[in-house]
Amino acid sequence: MIGLVGVLLILAGGCSRRLAKPESVVAAPEQFSRTGVAPLQDNWWRALEDEALDALIERALTDNFNLQTAWDRLAQAHAAARKTEASRWPQANLQAGAGRTRQTTDAGTNYNSLYSVGVAASYEVDLWSRLRSTRRAAWLDAQATRDALDTAAITLVASVANTWCRLAEAKALARIAQQQIETNGQVLDVVTMQFRNGVAKAADVLRQRQLVASTEATLISAQETVAVLQYTLSVLIGRPPELAWQEDAISLPDLPPMPETGIPAEVLMRRPDVRRAYRQVQAADQRLAVAMADQYPRISLSASVETSGTSVSDLFDDWLANLAGNLAQPLFDAKQRKSEVERQKAIVSESVHAWSQTMLEALQEVETALTQEQQQAERLENLNAQLRLARQAYERTRESFMKGQSDYIRVLESLQSLQELERRVVTAQATLIQRRIDLHRSIAGPCEMPRPALAQIDETDNAQGR
Repeated sequence: MIGLVGVLLILAGGCSRRLAKPESVVAAPEQFSRTGVAPLQDNWWRALEDEALDALIERALTDNFNLQTAWDRLAQAHAAARKTEASRWPQANLQAGAGRTRQTTDAGTNYNSLYSVGVAASYEVDLWSRLRSTRRAAWLDAQATRDALDTAAITLVASVANTWCRLAEAKALARIAQQQIETNGQVLDVVTMQFRNGVAKAADVLRQRQLVASTEATLISAQETVAVLQYTLSVLIGRPPELAWQEDAISLPDLPPMPETGIPAEVLMRRPDVRRAYRQVQAADQRLAVAMADQYPRISLSASVETSGTSVSDLFDDWLANLAGNLAQPLFDAKQRKSEVERQKAIVSESVHAWSQTMLEALQEVETALTQEQQQAERLENLNAQLRLARQAYERTRESFMKGQSDYIRVLESLQSLQELERRVVTAQATLIQRRIDLHRSIAGPCEMPRPALAQIDETDNAQGR
């Protein structure tokens, strides 16, 4: 038997499946369409130079419950992987028993006792590296779960930064609306005076009053947006919804220089979602190896030592030892194992295609973010030019109206155009910053974050609930 085991171990050594290094069918380009000059850093949001935003993101990485849930899934995956490590070692069990029998005959009643203690151990020889492949697949699953955690962290950071940016935009729009209400009120006073002097019409006064009311509605809408975004931001950092930044003077940060986008192939493997898809391909390949090895013989070793006696005092006087080896070869299973191999091959193919699609979508996200930022920068420049012209047009039209050289309608049209452009410029500035956030999200790698402790259930409260 020992000789047979040795031969099988030698054969199995040559059948170990190596960890695959798959290659995607997607060829990454040599470079992206655009790049910047600023060095790419993991904590990219610090380039915005907003201490309040930095503090919010640090708190979100610590207290956000969705991220803590991802940490819990990682702990489960690690525990499952460690569980597979048990296959490296023999399994041993302590067995103990006690029995008493009663026998009644014509001669009388007899009582017999029997006590036993033993240790039984078993070990499966890893033929064809089936157990090793199982362990590798489990650890690859754990690594993929960590990549999913990093992806969730990147998404969370981008969500906090975007929400903070939108909050700054909403507050800026509220300030502009308040200024426009004052301006429109001043114009209303002028139009009213002109009406009393017989220069303006009653309809002009009504139109200006309508503009004041419309601007007040814009302010109400902006204030509503401010409140809703503060609630959203509170939940993102793991806090109950509250107006925590109601009185804070939040402003849109200046846009820092564009970061270097780097080499596409390196950027792709830097992204956690691409790495996760890559790990899933490797794990699927290892499970295919498990399915293939399951078609071949298995050998297991067992050993036991047992002692028994009719009383506890003589329990350890006699011992019985047993050593055995078992060989099992599948003969007929109605193609069950073969079908499993085919299923695992299809899973490998599916994971390769999913990985390739993930890479394509990653490339698309980077190029989309680059294009949108460039177009948004040009749009903002155009809006600023329009705003300068609108201010000049309004000043001249207002001056002509005060001199009685033009009617009020022209003043109203130029004023509405100016105020609309003031709001559009603020929104365009915020959108440009959000485009930069999208770019960082598309090329970002993992960031450092603390590992939270597992949540505990208070057993005292549960007992009182029962």
